[in-house]
Amino acid sequence: MTEAYIFDAVRTPRGRGRASGALHEVPSARLAANVLREIRDRNNLDTSQLNDVILGCVEAVNEQASNIAKAAVFASGFDPKVPGLQLNRFCGSGLEACNFAAAMVKAGQAELIIGGGVESMSRVPMFTSGAPWVTDPQITLGHRMIPQGISADLIATLYGHSRRDVDAYAVESQRRAAAAWANGYFTSVVPVRDVNGIVILDRDEHFRADTTLETLAALAPSFLTLGEKLGFDGVALQRYPHLAGIEHVHHAGNSSGIVDGAAAVLIGSAEAGKAQGLKPRARIVSFGTVGSEHTIMLTGPAPAAEMALRRAGMNASDVDLFECNEAFASVVLRFMDALGVPHDKVNVNGGAIALGHPLGATGAMLIGTVLDELERRDLATGLITMCVGGGMGSVMVIERL
Repeated sequence: MTEAYIFDAVRTPRGRGRASGALHEVPSARLAANVLREIRDRNNLDTSQLNDVILGCVEAVNEQASNIAKAAVFASGFDPKVPGLQLNRFCGSGLEACNFAAAMVKAGQAELIIGGGVESMSRVPMFTSGAPWVTDPQITLGHRMIPQGISADLIATLYGHSRRDVDAYAVESQRRAAAAWANGYFTSVVPVRDVNGIVILDRDEHFRADTTLETLAALAPSFLTLGEKLGFDGVALQRYPHLAGIEHVHHAGNSSGIVDGAAAVLIGSAEAGKAQGLKPRARIVSFGTVGSEHTIMLTGPAPAAEMALRRAGMNASDVDLFECNEAFASVVLRFMDALGVPHDKVNVNGGAIALGHPLGATGAMLIGTVLDELERRDLATGLITMCVGGGMGSVMVIERL
């Protein structure tokens, strides 16, 4: 089987996902084109040799519909013959795009592919496209489907994570993100420019370095009304009847931020890299997706990681750094407990609570984040994992070269 290598990884800064955010003026295809051009220019890439561009995008409607990957190819100035594929596995989409690219290379059916993702949450808000698995009662009632915020609170309740625990985790995410920016650790971040080449944004704008336990304590739980007044707590308790109730501990300060952003990862075989004069930065060791219990929904990262490590003949103790997407604080707390890994190896430069979670792009962003940090610390192995709506988990394990 052919080995798949990562030659480069870039991401945009994350812009606030609202009309006042710096990236709100940038249409989604052009936002994605920004990282495609950066990959091309940084690597002097002959784009005519690309086999595909695969981009994750969750809200595939309006300007993000009709294969945004191919639209981004046209907008980037790439060879127009390069194909494009749009992929949706909810929050895991950006990581899955890179997994699909790696699979094609490993199978010998492609030589050089860009995987990545894009989401403009300020321009195409979450749930714009609708979702039958959360709106069709024949599906939701029979399978006890609940909103993700209730799932996050259910995790906290089931595994004993208090409001103080999740708030403390969020404060640390903010502290780490601020320190990473202050020390220049995010070397995969590339600026977003307008049509005149003027920089629109060159720094994440969502994080708040002044966050404290006291400021978070003043925030009301976000999912209390959904749970108690609209009845979703009762639905969750049908699946988990041994619980006395659901403790609602999550709010905007300990949940992932709504942001705009895009990422691109250049993946290929050793031969294709050599032909382009590229030096591989990492080898893709293993990857994949698992299904998990769909009411609690967000516990997929741990079994996904265990599956990928088992396939690679590894244990969690063999991994130097983990990136587990901070969809909600309880998701990462549960991941660390389940795998028995310390917080000083997980999300060491903060995560989506501080920086934001541009749905279809985040997984690809985290590949660059962990690779940058492995290189900075002279470490070898990184694992990226995402919780995914509907009860799934996605993962990739990489080895720095």
